[in-house]
Amino acid sequence: MLYLNAENISKSFRISSHKVEVLKSVSLSVEKGEWVALLGSSGSGKTTLLDILGTISRPDAGTLSISGTDVLALSQRETVAFRRKKIGFVFQAYHMLPELNICENVMLPAMLDGMAKKEAREKALSLLERVGLAHRLKHRANELSGGEQQRAAIARSLMNSPELLLADEPTGNLDSVTGGGILEIFQELHADACVTILMVTHDKFVAGLADRIVELKDGMLVQK
Repeated sequence: MLYLNAENISKSFRISSHKVEVLKSVSLSVEKGEWVALLGSSGSGKTTLLDILGTISRPDAGTLSISGTDVLALSQRETVAFRRKKIGFVFQAYHMLPELNICENVMLPAMLDGMAKKEAREKALSLLERVGLAHRLKHRANELSGGEQQRAAIARSLMNSPELLLADEPTGNLDSVTGGGILEIFQELHADACVTILMVTHDKFVAGLADRIVELKDGMLVQK
């Protein structure tokens, strides 16, 4: 069943007097529960495309449907609500709030969505246990390794039970052993739950774990 459908997505930026076309009529369809890897060299537009598919930014042209909803037709408030309920994000930078401990960081998305504190804490504890961080609940981000922060970020991305998980180079800052542990979590998520995954990477080995690989070259999408 088709879950995400982007058609003729274009995006450009103006740098001084020059217009730079980052995405040129990109079209991508993703089935529900599919894991798609998006390859591309630095500057190819991978992150720009991911931001558009995640409703963080808007394209200059094109259409985008997620779970049957025309997301580009939503108001700003409706877009924020849709994103919070449907989409989880895992970034290369972990974006942990330093004033909160790890459990509180993971609870935050659910609390913002109106979940009761007790229920949010119970769910956060369950997710942190799942990613192997049950012993680190009260630690702050600066007390955790990069791999531990990334695992916490994955737990946080799952707090609102998203249907779509977007990951931008989730192993890019990690050593091979730690990165391998992160990839195992993604494989488990893919096997255990009907979560649709779109992962940006430059690593062909990482991409090979996905169901399908697409590649951005010069702002255009190439099916592998």
